[in-house]
Amino acid sequence: MGAEISRVDSEPVAGTVVLVGCGFVADLYMRSFQTFPEVQVLGVYDRDATRAATFCRHWSLTRFEDLASCLAALPKGGVVLNLTNPASHYEVNLAVLEAGHHCYSEKPLALDMMDAAELHRLAEDKGLMLASAPCSVLGEAAQTLAKAVRDGIAGTPRLVYAELDDGYIPQAPVQEWQSESGAPWPYEDEFRVGCTLEHAGYYLSWLIAMFGTVRTVVAASAEVLPDKLGVGRAAPDVSVATLFFDDGPVVRLTCSIVAPHDHQIRVIGDKGVLALRKAWDNGAAVKFHKRFRIRRRLIDSPLGRRFRLPGKTHPKVGRWGAASMNFALGPVEMLAAIAKGRSCRLSNDFALHLNEVTLAIQNAGEATGAQAMTTSCTPMTPMEWAQ
Repeated sequence: MGAEISRVDSEPVAGTVVLVGCGFVADLYMRSFQTFPEVQVLGVYDRDATRAATFCRHWSLTRFEDLASCLAALPKGGVVLNLTNPASHYEVNLAVLEAGHHCYSEKPLALDMMDAAELHRLAEDKGLMLASAPCSVLGEAAQTLAKAVRDGIAGTPRLVYAELDDGYIPQAPVQEWQSESGAPWPYEDEFRVGCTLEHAGYYLSWLIAMFGTVRTVVAASAEVLPDKLGVGRAAPDVSVATLFFDDGPVVRLTCSIVAPHDHQIRVIGDKGVLALRKAWDNGAAVKFHKRFRIRRRLIDSPLGRRFRLPGKTHPKVGRWGAASMNFALGPVEMLAAIAKGRSCRLSNDFALHLNEVTLAIQNAGEATGAQAMTTSCTPMTPMEWAQ
């Protein structure tokens, strides 16, 4: 949509957003928006009126009585943030697009691929932007890694290992976790939706941004911890995928809420390894471990040399729980694209392809085998400060 992305696009972005849903993650968005004071949060709607009132008191926001009034209040050129539970994503995203607004949805766009494709078609027909979280792909760590890959720091990338294992979450005090304004962490919903739909995008988005279309997914998924905290049968709590790109390395991606915490990604190339250990930290260090020979041994340097971008990147936020991510980067990118009449880095095609690959991994089960993807997208244009 719109013109090509300019290489110079760093001035402050003004714009207006509304929030639909004010559960646990909404506080992370509000804290992140404080780093972009030019962006106005016009108000909030949540079907839980008590929760909405608490949230609005905490952040001094307007509370809308229903979704229709929320959408009607947003001026053209604004963005609706869909922060509802995943089961409501399709319904809310559809309403937003039908109302003629650009939509930024928490992951996934929809739990069913046919529904996601319908949203994509509607957005395209109406000339609207439809973007999907996560937006850490626009953050410093992801952009630094992508720059190192483009610059050939480790040579041609041949293989990628990416881990999104969160530890044995059902034994964590999840019933005590609360957001800044007091919303409980929705552990029942998290277990029913599954860690793949919730978390795979944190590295899938980086990989698709760097290498473009995933041609084939070969995956397996399973629920190995039954009846987590009395929730009953839930989604897979572990998945392992091998991804084959049209133009890129082979990737192995794991997601679980069972295996010990491990959020590292390693890009293995002809000259060595690019490594990053903290997927949820926008400021995580990207290090190059050069490969060399000593006598009869082949060694990847254990220390690594940090690869940095030369200038300023984007506003950072403090650590909250496991994350040090600026959740506003995605909506701000959309507002910048709208204001400048250019393409959005988080494009409609990008969102749909991310949704398809994620669902393919989540739903693979034991015997699905190789799955050919039906959607595609081009690699993402780097942020101007990472070019």
